[in-house]
Formats: sequence, C-alpha cells, structure tokens
Amino acid sequence: MRPIDLRSDTLTRPTPAMRRAMAEAEVGDDVYGEDPTVNRLEALAAEMLGLESALFLPTGTMANQVALLLHLPRGAEVVVPEGAHLYEYELGAPALLAGALVRPVPAPYGVPDLEALQGALRPGPFQAPTGLLALENTHNLAGGTVVPLEVQEAFLRLAQAHRLPTHLDGARLFNAATFLGVEAARLARGFTTAMVSLSKGLGAPVGSLLLLPKALLPEARRYRKLLGGGWRQAGVLAAAGLLALTEGPKHLERDHALARTLAQGLLRLGLEVDPQAVQTNMVYARVKDPQGFLARLRAQGVLAGAVGGRVRFVTHRDLRDEEIPEALRRVEAALQAKAP
Repeated sequence: MRPIDLRSDTLTRPTPAMRRAMAEAEVGDDVYGEDPTVNRLEALAAEMLGLESALFLPTGTMANQVALLLHLPRGAEVVVPEGAHLYEYELGAPALLAGALVRPVPAPYGVPDLEALQGALRPGPFQAPTGLLALENTHNLAGGTVVPLEVQEAFLRLAQAHRLPTHLDGARLFNAATFLGVEAARLARGFTTAMVSLSKGLGAPVGSLLLLPKALLPEARRYRKLLGGGWRQAGVLAAAGLLALTEGPKHLERDHALARTLAQGLLRLGLEVDPQAVQTNMVYARVKDPQGFLARLRAQGVLAGAVGGRVRFVTHRDLRDEEIPEALRRVEAALQAKAP
C-alpha cells in the first residue's frame, strides 16, 4: 500500500527540471558574493516582490532571526499575532539570539486584532520598548489562513504612525496571494523586511529568501554568516529556487482545491473541521486522541501531523488527484478501527 503523505508541503521532491538545473548550475563562492546563480535568484526575488534586495538563506527560521537581529536592540519587544511561528516554533531564538521578547496579541483566524495591537505597544521607560511589528501570512497555526488586505494596510499604517519597522513572515506568501487573487508583491509592499520560503508550497528542496532594503544587506549577510549560513557554491540550490519562484506558484490553486475537497470529506466523516479556516493548503481537525488517531492513520497508510493539539493535513504538489479520495477512504477505515 503506497503511503499518502499529508504531513507537510515541505515533503515535495525536486522536479526533473529542478534536478537538471541543479546539475547544470553555474556556481561560485557565495560568501564572496560570486555565485552567479544565487545572484540571479536574489535579483529575481527582489524584482518579483518589490523590495530593493534579497538574501538567500538555508531556512525560514534563519531568515526570520536575521530580520530580528537587524531590527531589534537587545531587550526590545517584537509584537506578533498569537500562534505566530516566530513565537511557537523557533525554539526561543528571539530571546537567545537577538535578546528580544515576543509579545503575542489576539489574532482570530491569524488576523491580528488591531485594537489589541495598538494596546500592546510599549513606549517605555518602565517596560521593554516595542521595537518591531511582525505579521504572518499565511498563518500556519490558525489553519493556513490569510490576512485580508485591509487589515494588512491598517497594520502598516499603525507601524508607520509609531515609526516602527515591520517584518512579514511570508513563508507561504504565494499561497496567500493565490487565495486573494493578487500578485505576491502586493502582500510584501510596505514591509521593511519580508521572508519567503522556497521549500514549502513552491517545491524547492532547500532555501528561503529575506527581502530587505539595500542599506541593510551588508549587515544581513554578516548575521547570516554569524549564524552559520554562509554557504559556498550554493548555486546548485539556487537553481532549484529559480524554478520554485517562476513555476511553483502555478500549482498552488490546485493544492488549495485539494485541501477543500479533503476538508469536505473529513466533515462528512464526522471530524471536527472549521471550513472557514480552510483557505489555502491546510486542514486542521480536532480529535479526542490525536496521537492515537495518527497511529491508526499510519496503519492505513496515511501520514499526517499533530500541531497545536490538533491533527494537521497539508496538500502539496506531489499528491496525485486520486490520492485525496483514497486518503478519505483510509481515514474512514481508521475511524472504524479500534484503538491499539
């Protein structure tokens, strides 16, 4: 029985075209800025997303942490929507690396409550000062949900009024753009820095991009090196990233459609799924015993994950259309099976 893997969109394998591009990539030493393929990737990303420059890094976590190091004096706060990846899943890195505190604010469906955001700002002198406002789009823990354009614009106006820099954790920014029917640049516009992952829905094997002003680029390169991210002939990876940026977004609408089909099927099977949260390529289900349910799913050849006390299913490019109906048949069998 062939497993159906719905744990994450990071599971995609490089396409044959990516493998050819990687094998044929022109390379140099990127620490010296001499890898032509990395340079092309960074220039393309900056052009596509409308920021002045870009930096290629191994992971989204590293890109987020470089952004925090760029923006925050030690002891300052970054304000984030509750459940943000920066707060929940980066291993306390803001405190460890940047000496920063993270202040979450209420964010139903991943959309920050603007009144709560205003109230979270700390000018001092008796509290840690607010140094950065960060947004996550799509918001993973909320279900892969998308921040509406009008909320994003109000968020940016608030930051501007308080003369605060902003960072966009856009690991799945192209998913958000696909859902809203706009160019990804529309969602990156106005942020001081932005991160985009190439190895999630876009299908590259490795890598994320930090978009930033040219004036911050030398310092960002220094922090990347400090964190162990100075790589050499990285063009073999950037070559796949170029195809991820240019070809990857074309597949996202299908991923979203597969997620909607999966969510509808899970609802018919009696699982607790919030349809309002199924906006992109994730489906979260509440079950009484997530680990036991995951074990029964594995026995039926379906792989999913436990995130935030719920079971998460993620659709991606490598799934075949017929695997969603088959996954639902296997979920039904798991529901009927007795707990081991």
